[in-house]
Amino acid sequence: MVLSKEQIVSDVKAILSESQVITDEEVLRENSVDRFRKYETIHEVYTQPLPAAVVKIKNEEQVSHILKYMNEHKINAVPRTGGSATEGGLETAVENSLVIDGSEMDDIVQIDPYNMLATVQCGVPLENLEDKLREQGLTTGHSPQSKPLAQMGGLVATRSIGQLSTLYGGIEDMVVGVEAVFPNGEITKIKNVPRRAAGPDIRHVIIGNEGALCYITEVTVKVFQYKPENNQFYGYLLDDMKTGFEMLREVMVQGYRPSVARLYDPEDAAYHFDFSEGKCVLIFMAEGPKPIAEATGKAIEDIVAKSGKSDRVESHLIQEWFENLNWDPSNVMEERKEIKQSNNIGFTTEVSGSWGIIHDIYENCIKRIREEIPHITMLGGHSSHSYMNGTNMYFIYYYDLVDIKPEEEITKYHYPINKIIVEETIKAGGSMVHHHGVGKHRTPWIKDEYGSSYYILETLKKAFDPNGIMNKGTIFPMEE
Repeated sequence: MVLSKEQIVSDVKAILSESQVITDEEVLRENSVDRFRKYETIHEVYTQPLPAAVVKIKNEEQVSHILKYMNEHKINAVPRTGGSATEGGLETAVENSLVIDGSEMDDIVQIDPYNMLATVQCGVPLENLEDKLREQGLTTGHSPQSKPLAQMGGLVATRSIGQLSTLYGGIEDMVVGVEAVFPNGEITKIKNVPRRAAGPDIRHVIIGNEGALCYITEVTVKVFQYKPENNQFYGYLLDDMKTGFEMLREVMVQGYRPSVARLYDPEDAAYHFDFSEGKCVLIFMAEGPKPIAEATGKAIEDIVAKSGKSDRVESHLIQEWFENLNWDPSNVMEERKEIKQSNNIGFTTEVSGSWGIIHDIYENCIKRIREEIPHITMLGGHSSHSYMNGTNMYFIYYYDLVDIKPEEEITKYHYPINKIIVEETIKAGGSMVHHHGVGKHRTPWIKDEYGSSYYILETLKKAFDPNGIMNKGTIFPMEE
């Protein structure tokens, strides 16, 4: 039997408490979307079905009780913490969903400097944890632009990556142990050990699941010594992206690990750097213990100099850029005001590929977008996360919104641009998403992304969420 909204709200209040179940319409609207539908929400247009309620959970037992109830009655659950997602993963795709908000599970359970671990509940803001760690001379090494807003459960759920990933890795490299609740109410905890070979690494069933398999309630991450006094900054001007990709590759293949390794094309560089002079900008930062930072920096200087195809930028300019890199939440209202006044809006799409294909992905995407999408006002991109065998490409695009209603922006502009980038990347053999997650808006290509290995992913969904109650439409396309 399909339950009414009123019955669901009444039942959930009985399971938890009345104060934990929010039905205020403004709160429901805000929790029906994430930043993918930025233009709609700026104009206070909400096209997604409103949830029946937002449920504020306090602990893993409450998550267990709620999910058991929802599983029994086949009610859609949308896990949420900081709300900084950008790919529609937090949209309530069907009527009478429940948004399970873990932002009040915000205890820093333990900081263990001897074993170099930090254990936190899912609602702990990353910036809060980082501030506490730095008081002890430690760091997570995780620094996405969403750092002031993002919370730990969501970062793990979306397989997040930070700006220092070339040294510290993505969130999947940092997670040691994790606790999660599955749709049948089963509370599972993976213990904290440095490594084990007791079968498959089951952490990766949970990391990156985007709320489509389970609800993350607690995570334990590695921590590192924090030595900002040893940071060294390097910047170079280049004539073309191909040269920059070759320099990035050489640094990585030779085994060096700068914390920052970024390559901006001319248009994206002009957007960020006053000194770019219409050229590409290549940036590195070396950090860690002084001997390692100095050796890494010297190697970068030698590798770049050997090519003979760059001009050095003063280090203090790169340091100033880095110190102002993170997104400031106070700018949100200013951005909304600017978009309304200018009718110009910007978004990003990020992909990855091996060294042999990444330049072609970049060139082909830029070419097609310019040819096929109207009213583009800025189109560029940068590589910001590199590996021994390849790198990512982060496309940035702005466009004027001409003669459309707010709800038409996605279908006229945003979808078509995403489609081009995803198609060209998959066609070349890359991955359609590097770090923002699949959400609900890249699911049309999920089978193309996985190929024959989709069998494994699909089987996980059938095994852990047979009733399909976890975040409908995220990662897994909704059934017709």
